Amino acid sequence: MTNQTFSLAGHDVHRVGFGAMQLPGPGVMGPPRDHDEAIAVLRRAVELGVNHIDTAAFYGPNVSNELIREALHPYTDDLVLVSKVGAHRDDAGGWLPAQRPEQLKEDVRTNLDQLGVDRLPVVNLRVMPKDEIGEENHHPFEEQLGAMQELVSDGLLEAFGVSNVSQAQARTAIDAGAVCVQNAYNLLQRDDEATLRLCAERGVAYVPFFPLGSAFPGMPKVTDDARVHSLAEQLGATPSQIGLAWLLRQSDAVLLIPGTSSVAHLEENIAAGRVVMSDTESAELEGPLASE
Repeated sequence: MTNQTFSLAGHDVHRVGFGAMQLPGPGVMGPPRDHDEAIAVLRRAVELGVNHIDTAAFYGPNVSNELIREALHPYTDDLVLVSKVGAHRDDAGGWLPAQRPEQLKEDVRTNLDQLGVDRLPVVNLRVMPKDEIGEENHHPFEEQLGAMQELVSDGLLEAFGVSNVSQAQARTAIDAGAVCVQNAYNLLQRDDEATLRLCAERGVAYVPFFPLGSAFPGMPKVTDDARVHSLAEQLGATPSQIGLAWLLRQSDAVLLIPGTSSVAHLEENIAAGRVVMSDTESAELEGPLASE
């Protein structure tokens, strides 16, 4: 990893952070399986130098924010908490659109209250496409960006970002002041390469979600790939560390937020920042797919 930190809303954050999405129960719903372990994960993350934690009120819902507050409040001056808005949950765990400007503003205030702060460094607007949520729930992107800009002007946010956007939307958002883009991207899913390069050119953080793939149908897991296993054995690393280390090599603008509910897995993820991978080894990973 060339640079260990990158600027996010004017804060130097370590490039391996932590995502709180896995702290709630199954399906990102309800309390954690092990409350004490969840608290220990958050405190251990900070002990290991993590100063960028990603969360959302709709994780749980409310669970990840409440755990963060319990474990870490009052927060250290260098801790950058980043939340997101744009969705709600129903009682069955379904993801509901909350895309209207007034909902975005209300949900930012909800995050502030739950986390126990008057202002957040960054909140991301999670965009839900019209073809997924229907015309009745869709709202013009420019008006959504206007709401995020107003939250900054009102002092509730230092800055805003966007998530789940096209390259064109990312460009529009960056022009409007967005300081980060969260999109799906990993070794086996590189469709968003152009957006990553746009962010790097503009000095904006690029935060890949699903950095190791996912258990969702149709989405291959990086840790199942034969090339990844081979290189992990060569370098004395784990497959997860190889997948994360590869992402860090793509640009200094890449910030990682791998999530876990296990202290041991957390420590494994953080150690990915110390994996040294050559250009040749990286190129071999990017060759023809050969999953096990």
